[in-house]
Amino acid sequence: MPKTGFYAEGAPTPAGPYSHGVVANGFLYTAGFGPQDAANDHAVADNVGEQTRQVLRNIQMVLAEHDLTMADVVKSTVHLQDLADFAEFNAAYEEFFTAPFPVRTTVGSQLANILVEIDVVAALPQD
Repeated sequence: MPKTGFYAEGAPTPAGPYSHGVVANGFLYTAGFGPQDAANDHAVADNVGEQTRQVLRNIQMVLAEHDLTMADVVKSTVHLQDLADFAEFNAAYEEFFTAPFPVRTTVGSQLANILVEIDVVAALPQD
């Protein structure tokens, strides 16, 4: 199975040995992104709504490297520091997607100094 890893211009610098995204078998898989602003690599905002918006803007940069948008996302995995923040997170998340919405898994996770982390899978256009 051929796979191609890549880094997206404007996205936050990876914190370890991983790509921003990988293309394989007709899909683009992103790394898990936190709410870091690439301009300073620091988390933005102290609330889950604004952090969610920044995470999804980071993901948009990665998708754009292959001319994809949030409309191409078929699956997302969400890690929330506190599941009690779900309603605020969900309201911000919904600003970035339209029906048919991607399938989603949301779990509570211990995160390092952030409130939300998200990764997605997007379908590449078929020739």
